[in-house]
Amino acid sequence: MASTLLIIQLVLTILIIIAILLQKSASMGLGAYSGGNDTMFGAKGPANVLVKITFVLGALFVINTITLGYTYNSERNKSIVDTINTNNLIPQAPAKGLAVPAAPVASDASAPAPVVPSPK
Repeated sequence: MASTLLIIQLVLTILIIIAILLQKSASMGLGAYSGGNDTMFGAKGPANVLVKITFVLGALFVINTITLGYTYNSERNKSIVDTINTNNLIPQAPAKGLAVPAAPVASDASAPAPVVPSPK
């Protein structure tokens, strides 16, 4: 979700930059390339349309920024430590009623000792 919002944020940023550069200014910016009176925007040029587009893109940018901040904040509150299963890490005491293994019994004294070969 956050990566999708981040991509949308980048696209909105580029579109806002383009919309602002196309608006008429003292130096005409990129608006000089929009043509003369016979453009699709009419004799006044794209001034009113670009102002509305910039306003809408700015509102979408602010809404997306708030949503992106909320998403990152909610993901930040989750920790990878919260996902660790600690039941397997802590040794458990044997349950009552289970038999405890007996200690090893000493070997039988009547059994012959093993023969160790002598070094030559």
